[in-house]
Amino acid sequence: MNTDDKIKVSIIVPVYNVERYLGKCLDSLVNQTLKDIEIICVNDGSTDRSTAILKDYADKDKRIILINQDNAGQSAARNKGIDVAKGEFIGFVDSDDWVDKNYFESLYKQAVRVDADIAVAGVIRVTGPKQRKFLTFNDLFVTDNVNLKFELCDVPEKSYIWNKIYKKESLTKIGLKFEEGIIFEDCIFTPQVLYFLGKMVVVPDVYYYYFRRNNSTVKQRNKKANQDSIYAHKKANDFIQEHNIDISSHEPKTYRFKVFGITLFKVREKGSKKQYSLFNIFKFGRI
Repeated sequence: MNTDDKIKVSIIVPVYNVERYLGKCLDSLVNQTLKDIEIICVNDGSTDRSTAILKDYADKDKRIILINQDNAGQSAARNKGIDVAKGEFIGFVDSDDWVDKNYFESLYKQAVRVDADIAVAGVIRVTGPKQRKFLTFNDLFVTDNVNLKFELCDVPEKSYIWNKIYKKESLTKIGLKFEEGIIFEDCIFTPQVLYFLGKMVVVPDVYYYYFRRNNSTVKQRNKKANQDSIYAHKKANDFIQEHNIDISSHEPKTYRFKVFGITLFKVREKGSKKQYSLFNIFKFGRI
């Protein structure tokens, strides 16, 4: 990219010990059909070969900006990326995920066309060899209605930050950053960014690929992770209630069947879909 060219999208990639997956992620970014991008890789104190892989890619593609920092967590890495981003829009990609080749071009073009603060893509969840559409849009749609934005993005159930791009000027104006020192920070960030930013466009037929690996952050079940999950979800729900955001149209309903205070069987309903859970281990159905 010519240094005089305008950077259309800054892509922020926090990286920590993902040597097995990093190449696929970076390949999907450097091969984007939208060329006027910068790829800000924040290496959060990796101790595996991630650092060497990042350097190799950065040496070959000058659009890659490599930032090395001591391990401070994903939130701090994302915040650092926001601070240095020069693009008209900002997008986030986790270092074990990937995107369609035309992903950023599709989102950027539609955002500019309708002067939107946010553009949203569908999500395909990848678990081992299996892929399934987890969030999908059939038609192009534009709205500035807060309740509708939450419904379309299925928030707070799917409080994803990475299947969207955000206008940098608007994001800077509200001063929103990720809360550091916790995981599940997306749960706090997403409701706020949907509420405070303006017009949103959803873009059909383009996808973010969300790779669910067994040792990912969201799969952690230690005490700290459980505490962070409770804290983040409570903060998100409090924000939704305080700002009178109506999520009743898409909020799942949960029914628990208990014996001596222990949940043996659980049913979650969302519209016409149901999911059954036995001992919170064996699950049947999808919502």
